[in-house]
Amino acid sequence: MTVRNIAAIDLGASSGRVMLASYHTGTRRIALKEINRFTNQLTRAEGHDIWDVEYLEQQMLTGLIQIDQSGIQLDSIGIDTWGVDFVLLNKENERVGLPIAYRDRRTDGVMAQVIKDLGAEKLYSLTGIQLLPFNTLYQLKALTEQQPELIEQISHMLLMPDYFYHRLTGAYNWDYTNASTTQLLNIDSGDWDQTLLDYLGIPRHWLGKPSQPGTSLGHWVSPSGRKVPVTSVATHDTASAVVAAPLTNERSAYLSSGTWSLMGIDSSKPFTDARARQANITNEGGVDGRYRVLKNIMGMWPLQRICKELEIKSVPTLIKDAADVPAFTSLINPNDDRFINPESMVAEIQQSCREHRQPIPESAAELARCIFDSLAMFYRQVAQELATLQGEPLEQLHIVGGGSQNEFLNQLCADTCQMTVTAGPVEASTLGNMGCQLMALGDVANVSDFRHLLAENFPLRRFIPNHQPDLDTHCRRFQALSHAHEEFLL
Repeated sequence: MTVRNIAAIDLGASSGRVMLASYHTGTRRIALKEINRFTNQLTRAEGHDIWDVEYLEQQMLTGLIQIDQSGIQLDSIGIDTWGVDFVLLNKENERVGLPIAYRDRRTDGVMAQVIKDLGAEKLYSLTGIQLLPFNTLYQLKALTEQQPELIEQISHMLLMPDYFYHRLTGAYNWDYTNASTTQLLNIDSGDWDQTLLDYLGIPRHWLGKPSQPGTSLGHWVSPSGRKVPVTSVATHDTASAVVAAPLTNERSAYLSSGTWSLMGIDSSKPFTDARARQANITNEGGVDGRYRVLKNIMGMWPLQRICKELEIKSVPTLIKDAADVPAFTSLINPNDDRFINPESMVAEIQQSCREHRQPIPESAAELARCIFDSLAMFYRQVAQELATLQGEPLEQLHIVGGGSQNEFLNQLCADTCQMTVTAGPVEASTLGNMGCQLMALGDVANVSDFRHLLAENFPLRRFIPNHQPDLDTHCRRFQALSHAHEEFLL
């Protein structure tokens, strides 16, 4: 019996982890061991919200060195992170400028200007990507206009996971699954769109041709002298999470639930027609030639912010208290730009409710209930949009990631979407990262094979929908909020 030992490094927008994943080829058993878990958060520098990439690299190496010192011989290392953000390098591989985070205010108003210049319809036809104000396209537009003095210094632009791969191995890579989040990739060619690069004034040499997951990127040499193979996985964390989502058929959807909620279907083709554009659906790159047809939803970020602002010590207690608040008393549109990074999330939620003449949530429980109800409503709306696009109804929703542990929200989602919900696995991005490495090693045939393997190892929880009184009335209230936000994109 062979045991594969794999390091899966999963860096999220609010936390990161180095996991040791072991696969016993004979018994088909998977074991996960947490080696190093750490927080990730925005820091301020020179008036910008940035990522502390040196800290993240140090935490990543701390975990790898701990594995090495334990005497375990790794068969492979893989890294996934959040999307759209990047690091700029000069010819000496030194960083140029700051690693500015997508929640920074430098992109305020930039998307509207680009839409005015190019048109929303043209942007969507070129890329098939959801118009979000922090996409890499708009970050680069802000860079070229606000810091033009940096342009001549730049030799390469690496997205976050590719930057950390570069730090491990010295290799340059542009993984397709993450590159597709930038709104710079042509939906037809799978390569960088020259029209958009010309519009931005970005030299082509900044970017190499996107590669597929499974690409070998060389080796990491450990302090003990071991040479460990490094493999490019589905480096966008959602792409890895979808690999681990237990989808059973074409009528199944996934919801990767964390700081962001990403809800979609695993499709053999993209959807770029007028209906998809009007719904602001995104078509991101997946594994095995598939597409992640999905919508980005703000997710647990508002809840994380109110917990920090109100110094909430016990999230489980907050969720329990929120369950006692009457349903759908107050609703917000979680994807409204005002919630991306406000000075006070509490004040912003209250102001939104005030503007729309709804009861003002005052207590922490009322604020949390407002967030949960609004997310559930958004999930229902996206489920209907996806069903319309593919021409058949969705029957089951699979929630993966950290948010799958929130049983109250899982049941609320089932009740609001009126479909069966399954929850798990929790460490979906880590497991999908592992799956890509196992496929590259030849131990697993494809994504379908890996999902069957996960079903043998990780039991799921099921949530059956209950009747929700006055659901249609509340849905109409929410639709008015969401339509007002996205109508300018049309």
